[in-house]
Amino acid sequence: MAHQALYRRFRPGKFAELRGQETVVLALRNAVAQGRVGHAYLFSGPRGTGKTSTARILAKALNCTNPTGDGEPCGTCASCVSIAKNTSYDLIELDAASNNKVDDVRDLISKVAMGSPGKAKVYVLDEVHMLTSGAENALLKTLEEPPEHVVFVLCTTEPHKVVPTIRSRTQHLEFNLIDGDVLADHARWIVETAGLEVSPEALDHAVHRGAGSARDTLSALEQIVAAGGVTDRLDAVDAIIEALGTQDCGPAFMAVHEALRSGREPRIIGEAVLDRLRNAFLAAMGADLSHLPSAQQTAAQTTANQIPPAGLTRALEVLGTALVDMRQAPDPRVDLEVALGRLTNRDLDTDTSTILERLERLERNGVSNAARAVSNKSPGNAALDEQPTTQHQPPKEAPQPDSRRSQGAERARAALAQAQARETPYATATSTATTAVVAKETAVVTKEAQPEQVAPAKETQPERVAPKQPPDTGVAKQQLVDELLAAFPGAELITLESAD
Repeated sequence: MAHQALYRRFRPGKFAELRGQETVVLALRNAVAQGRVGHAYLFSGPRGTGKTSTARILAKALNCTNPTGDGEPCGTCASCVSIAKNTSYDLIELDAASNNKVDDVRDLISKVAMGSPGKAKVYVLDEVHMLTSGAENALLKTLEEPPEHVVFVLCTTEPHKVVPTIRSRTQHLEFNLIDGDVLADHARWIVETAGLEVSPEALDHAVHRGAGSARDTLSALEQIVAAGGVTDRLDAVDAIIEALGTQDCGPAFMAVHEALRSGREPRIIGEAVLDRLRNAFLAAMGADLSHLPSAQQTAAQTTANQIPPAGLTRALEVLGTALVDMRQAPDPRVDLEVALGRLTNRDLDTDTSTILERLERLERNGVSNAARAVSNKSPGNAALDEQPTTQHQPPKEAPQPDSRRSQGAERARAALAQAQARETPYATATSTATTAVVAKETAVVTKEAQPEQVAPAKETQPERVAPKQPPDTGVAKQQLVDELLAAFPGAELITLESAD
């Protein structure tokens, strides 16, 4: 006999053998036991979760000659054996992906009314969402009112693509991904039953590869057995995750280089890292990780402790964008390496979201507490802080004397020098008068150059002081010249120009 795959060899034959689908099992078992089986069902859920196997078990339960009281088939009668061997006329399986045309559906409808050896005739249409629009319309009437002995089971992985007219004519049962612990127990039972030699680490790896799918888990387990151990483990993922936690780009690039040399595709490496980061993000957010085995739950929590939530979010965004860009990139390695460079070296990343990660990292390391302690006032500086602060006032510059007054004094001195040179009788008198004029002019200029002393105002009722009017220099100077001419006749020979 040819070798049979594990997922075919250990396919569930009873409702009790289904793993992780308690709600579906309870609904179908009660329907069979109470004789309330619907004429059409829609089974939806991820691949490898037991949709087709459940349809087979339902066909067994409806045609079993020795059913149990709880709706379970016996599994030993002729009908159950023939269904298990795919030789029964009571079970017709069609792949809607390849039989999706109107003619295919019409051929099916033409045979629906034909009888079968058993009590019920079960039609299983797999991937029903791939039927064409014409095929769906051709199926509607028969699906709504089939013969009494006919039961339709429509299976799909994308229920949102099934038209509402079909969904409304069926009972919709949803299949879920199997929890990691349940899947690990199931795989361990298969290993013991089949007499296989698989290490616990390899078993956990197979469960991780299955990602909640029983069929994928058993396929990975069979590959491990055939290869004598795990051959598709990506050790580069651990190194990359460690590099993200330590912010060191060197080990990350070396890990990618070694993985590429071993024949790994850049996209496979990125998807593996993205999966690890997603688990760590879920652990950091306190989400349910029951779909993962215990070892991977511990690894996810460890990664969440190494990388803050802001860093995990940023890494998921950057790697997700890089994986999308790889589809049309001339060299996908560049997108992966640039993404890892931005995540492990903040100098290469100018995005503002990295600031949040830095702040969170500082808070986690206690740096922010130290910064606040330094900013507080120390006891040694208290005395200095209490002293009043005095500001150094620069000295006020003395006001510059009026340039016109200075010029008038210079002209008076020049006139005095001219009179002394002539040696006239009245030169001495003129010199004396002119000297007086110059002295008076110099006194006026000096007085204006000195700052005026103003007494401080009283605190109670300050007096209103009228502003001091500056002297009229032009009038004073003209008065002095008139006095000089009156005292000394002939002094008009000496020309004294007005300062104006």
